[in-house]
Amino acid sequence: MKFALYALLLSLTAAPVFAQEVLITPAPSDLALDTEAPVAELRILDAAGIDPASFLWEARIVAVMADTPNDPAFQRQMRDIRDRAEELALRDVVVLFDSDRASGSPLRLRLRPHGFMLAIIEKDGEIKQRRPAPRSVREIASAIDHFPLRRDEMLERRPAGR
Repeated sequence: MKFALYALLLSLTAAPVFAQEVLITPAPSDLALDTEAPVAELRILDAAGIDPASFLWEARIVAVMADTPNDPAFQRQMRDIRDRAEELALRDVVVLFDSDRASGSPLRLRLRPHGFMLAIIEKDGEIKQRRPAPRSVREIASAIDHFPLRRDEMLERRPAGR
């Protein structure tokens, strides 16, 4: 199983020239108790040619940047994201990755990373966090849950007294 995940990670990061999309759907047992909620899918996209502004007010961006796909921090972060995709999908996250220093992607031009970097961009386009080291999905989800927009979403989905 670990070999299959590693092979998948390598296949996604080996050719950053082509835009790639991976949809990861959580297993039914991993879903929240609310049976009316649609099954959330995590989109993992190569940032090449994608304008981060296209996600304004639709999705939060978790940006995973590195100078090479062989960066151990990059590989660890992407593996952790894939292993716990459902937690991010439930928070309206899209993961954009760029592991080519020379790509010139709009995301790289905006964030200007030096080596590995993880950034969280809120739905309004504001960069909320930048980190120079990998973070667990639990830490990322916790940070997102403290954003005012996320708190409003949680209240709308599950109002008090319901």
